[in-house]
Amino acid sequence: MTLPSPPRRSPVFLFVFALANVGGVIAYLPLLTLLLPLKIELLSGPARIGVFTACVTAGAIAASVAGILFGWLSDRSVQGGIGRRGWMAGGLIATAAGYALMALATTPVQIVAAVVVFQLAVNALLAPMMAIMSEEIPDTQKGVAGGLLSLGSPVASGVSAWLVGQALLPESARFALVPVAVAACLLPLLISRRRLVVPSFGAGDGGAVLPLLPRRDLVVAGMSRLLVQIAGVVTQAYLLYYFESILADGSRAGLPARIGHLLTLAFLLPLPIALMLGRLSDVTRRRKPFLLIAAGVASAGLMGMAGATGWAGGATAFVVYTIGSSVFVALHAAFAMQLLPDPAHRGRDLGLLNLANTLPSLLGPPLTWMLATPHDFSAVMVMLGVLTLGGGLGMLGVRAWR
Repeated sequence: MTLPSPPRRSPVFLFVFALANVGGVIAYLPLLTLLLPLKIELLSGPARIGVFTACVTAGAIAASVAGILFGWLSDRSVQGGIGRRGWMAGGLIATAAGYALMALATTPVQIVAAVVVFQLAVNALLAPMMAIMSEEIPDTQKGVAGGLLSLGSPVASGVSAWLVGQALLPESARFALVPVAVAACLLPLLISRRRLVVPSFGAGDGGAVLPLLPRRDLVVAGMSRLLVQIAGVVTQAYLLYYFESILADGSRAGLPARIGHLLTLAFLLPLPIALMLGRLSDVTRRRKPFLLIAAGVASAGLMGMAGATGWAGGATAFVVYTIGSSVFVALHAAFAMQLLPDPAHRGRDLGLLNLANTLPSLLGPPLTWMLATPHDFSAVMVMLGVLTLGGGLGMLGVRAWR
């Protein structure tokens, strides 16, 4: 006799979670890609790469600790029957405070300190949220849910473009508007009712419950994502400086706004692709082939960025990279959640897996500092292309499913 399949979640709930993820991405993407680099450039001038590297490095350490800590704390809350949404609400309030500190910072030291506070806060928000996806969305719908995660980046990039495009909007207002947008996106999930589901992906037709999985597969998947995410950190954090390196001084007018629009387009294009491939991977129960293809596309885009000599070539190559990278990250998130070895420690294990997102912030900036100059990013882009392809190939080492 087989066990009944877990109930499917409604499209409404999938959208509510996708909207919350949009809020989570808005919480950090506009800051890290445009608002923070612009503030540092204004305060530090020629020393901007060094100061920004210090911010990214210190923030990554704080994010690594916070992801594990708040994931573990939310596990304890689940075991006590409380749930994870309270931790998300606290993280939202703390994130708003982090933005206030960022707006008030007037020296490089103050900026670095504000970034640390912000990273602690935003990971208090994100760690419980991703654990909610792992336990409240059935494995047979995680491909679609993972595809919907790619909605976050284009919306957040649109917010970035709008913020920097408002010439009359003071800096303090820009920093204040972001937490308001985040709260609006998160509210529907925060007030939704908790409903746990039983993992069943990879089981027989009757939906039998999976046995506990070895931790090895999760480690291999995490290492693969880490290699891919190094490029994600560098391309997002240093994108403004990359385009300044390939554009002549006279063609840099309005560059931050142009980059904001480029980010919106680049992150919007992968959405239908990720949704289609996510659904296909749900139906076929095969995720690794799609991950390999996505990593190859991302690597090709990075090689194109290395050889670009103007806006058109650099922007086109960045779009190609972003399509591949976004699809890889979205489908990898769905796959990795099926590799969690112990249902009682989902939050903690996802916090450990999140090191694949935070450690690249420790590796990417030093790599950029060693290989890039304010006038030449080609060497670092080639290296990132090699690492990204290696990350895709690394998924072949995951034994679970296909």
